Amino acid sequence: MEPTLQGLFLYPEMMVIHTPHKPKRPCSYPGCPKLTDGRFCEEHTKQENQRYERYRRDPETKKRYGGNWIKIRTAFLAAHPLCEVCQQHGRLTPATEVHHIKDLSDGGTHDYTNLMPLCKSCHSQITASGWNKNGRRGEP
Repeated sequence: MEPTLQGLFLYPEMMVIHTPHKPKRPCSYPGCPKLTDGRFCEEHTKQENQRYERYRRDPETKKRYGGNWIKIRTAFLAAHPLCEVCQQHGRLTPATEVHHIKDLSDGGTHDYTNLMPLCKSCHSQITASGWNKNGRRGEP
């Protein structure tokens, strides 16, 4: 038998080791018995996203993050594939989110000089700390 590459480890006997997953939980939509890994099942995730977009999301935010933003974000992540904060700490983590250094609501733009590639963890830390409100660029 040929060895199989699983993750970063080489197994000589076609042995695959599966890591345990969290048990699925019921969908949070009232009355839905489907089991899911997330908050809602696939069907109700779509409904919840539509409801959020329609009733809870600020109309001004909706305008700023339209189809044009999706194109800019995709191109920016292709050009900057690694998290900037993780790189400063010597880690190579794929960037999955784009952070505006100066918020759009504060006069920032979608220009590349105002964008920063981040992993989800770093972006959550920066957003929670209000990091860009005081203009610091560096560690969250």
